[in-house]
Amino acid sequence: MQEQVAIIGAGVSGLTCGLLLAEAGWHVRIMAEEIGARTTSAVAAALWFPYDAEPAEKVIAWSLETFEVLRALCAVSESGVSLLELRQCARKGEIAIPSWAISLGARRLAPALVPSRFTSGYALEVPLMDTSRYLDYLAARFRAAGGEVESGIHFHNLAQVSRDFSLIINCTGVGARAFVPDPEVEPHRGQVVIVAQIPQPYAVVCDDPPLMYAIPRGYDCVLGGTNEVSENCNLDPAATRAIVRECSRALEIAPPRILTERVGLRPFRRTGVCLSAAELADGRRVIHNYGHGGSGFTLSWGCARAVFALANSPPYSGREN
Repeated sequence: MQEQVAIIGAGVSGLTCGLLLAEAGWHVRIMAEEIGARTTSAVAAALWFPYDAEPAEKVIAWSLETFEVLRALCAVSESGVSLLELRQCARKGEIAIPSWAISLGARRLAPALVPSRFTSGYALEVPLMDTSRYLDYLAARFRAAGGEVESGIHFHNLAQVSRDFSLIINCTGVGARAFVPDPEVEPHRGQVVIVAQIPQPYAVVCDDPPLMYAIPRGYDCVLGGTNEVSENCNLDPAATRAIVRECSRALEIAPPRILTERVGLRPFRRTGVCLSAAELADGRRVIHNYGHGGSGFTLSWGCARAVFALANSPPYSGREN
């Protein structure tokens, strides 16, 4: 009989891990304090691109695995995944095109295609996930495979998870700082502004300070953004004004109509993504999968496959209290 699995956390990482295990015949229950639209994942712009996560060599490998899965899901209408041209720009000098981007067909932008506030850029097509549809799609596939979701659940530590579950998968994101506990986890606060549709069929992103991105979706556009170490989830009106002002200048458009504003905490980990196996003092297995920073969606399938491999491996020999 297949063992009982508890996944703690219902964001994109938890849902993707749960889906893979459930569709392989495991008995899986996802437990979280918040699910669906109330998770950090629901706030994300959800454009595929490795950002704010380490170590680079593992992040790129997991990202490329995820890219292939998401590209295939573009053919599944209910998934909410589509391809969008991303134009990555720099404010100074000639932007370097990463080798992984070249492998995906990245091309240097002709000077006429670079917005006037930038000096150079490159373009490539990447998956964009409509979070209002994509998270529901993952949850529906998970439930169709027999998986269960339980919300309103809060654990202070791993030992509090019922012993009915012999395998625990920790996808708690920023919560891992207290839950594990792991002091290497730090919240990277991101505020975005959702505005009415703008006449732009591609995304523009610039990582040079100040961070700026404009990601058009089917019914609106996500403008950003901020990236600061903070646990403050309150909206900052000054940040909203700065985001709209900078994006409008960069895109050379009139300030668009604001629909709503949102704040999320990117679960960055100073020593890199934690994807590893451990064992509790009572002998139960634990697989950690957190610390994805601003790349939760981008790493989701690659990391979930790594979790799946660990779940099917011989028990870890160490202990974790």
